[in-house]
Amino acid sequence: MARRALQIEADALSAISPRLGEDFASTVKAVLACSGRVAVMGMGKSGHVGRKIAATLASTGTPALFVHPAEASHGDLGMVTAKDVVLALSNSGESDELNAVLPVLKRLGVTIIAMTGRAESSLARHADWVLDSGVAQEACPLNLAPTASTTAQMALGDALAVALLDARGFKPEDFARSHPGGALGRKLLTHVRDLMRSGDALPRIAPEAGFSELLREMAAKGLGAAVVVDAEDRVQGIFTDGDLRRLIERGQDLRALKAGDVASPKPRTVAVDALAVDAADLMEEARITLVLVVDAQSKLLGAISINDLMRAKVI
Repeated sequence: MARRALQIEADALSAISPRLGEDFASTVKAVLACSGRVAVMGMGKSGHVGRKIAATLASTGTPALFVHPAEASHGDLGMVTAKDVVLALSNSGESDELNAVLPVLKRLGVTIIAMTGRAESSLARHADWVLDSGVAQEACPLNLAPTASTTAQMALGDALAVALLDARGFKPEDFARSHPGGALGRKLLTHVRDLMRSGDALPRIAPEAGFSELLREMAAKGLGAAVVVDAEDRVQGIFTDGDLRRLIERGQDLRALKAGDVASPKPRTVAVDALAVDAADLMEEARITLVLVVDAQSKLLGAISINDLMRAKVI
C-alpha cells in the first residue's frame, strides 16, 4: 500500500509538468509585476499547503502571507490590498469560505490566481489565471483523503517559487538575508569584525620584549599565541604554543631570547570586512587555528580563532 501511494503521487507529479503553459507564465509575470504581496488562501488541507507555499515564496524573494478564508470574512480581508495578488488553493474549487470572499476581491481589483483540480469550478471562473493541479486519483485507497492532490499543490507551489526566484536573479546572499538564524545565514552574513577579538583582549608584544614577558602575555590573553608588533602596531610576526613546543624540543636556552627572535614572520592575515567563513577556509588550508585581522597598512586590528568560529556556528 505504501509503494502504491508513492507511485500514485509520483504519477500525479509527472502529469502536471506537460500541463504547464500560458497560465503559469502569466502567473509568474503577474507576481513579478505585483507591487504588493502574494496573499495565499486555502481551507483545510489546501490551507496547510498554502501556508507552506507562502513561507517558501517569502523566503525566496517574493513577499507573501497566508490569509485564512474563514477569518477573511470576519475582518482579515483587510490584509489584502489592490496592489496584491491572491493565490487561492482548492482542489474542488468549491470551498464555501473561499468562494465567499472572491467577489469582494474582484471588486478590489485584485489579480486572482486559482490553483485547483477543476477548471470548470467556481474558483476557476473567478480567477484571472488557473494553475491546474488536478490528479487522476488520490493515493488514499478510498480516493477521499487529500493525498496526491495536496502533493500536486505543494509541488506546483514550489515550481512557482523556483520560477520566480530565477526570474528575480535571487542569489545565495539574498537567501541568507531571510534566513539569518540558519547555517547558510551565518556563513554568508557573519563577518570577521563580528567575531574577532580586539583591544585589550589581543596578546601583543614588542620585538625587544624578553621571553618571559612573551609567555606572560600569551598566558594572560588565552589565545595560545602572541602577536609581535612594532611601535606603530604593525604586525612583525606571531609566536604560538606550537612554536614554544618546538623550541623546547630543540633544547634551546630560552632565557636570552627576545620576542622578535622567536616570532614566525608573515603570519596568515585576513581583512576586517571578510566573511568569517573565509577566515575558516584560510585556517583549514594552512592547518592553523588562528588568523590575524589587519588593515591595509598591516596594522593589527584583531584576531579570530577556530574556537570563535565554532562558538558562532560558522563551522
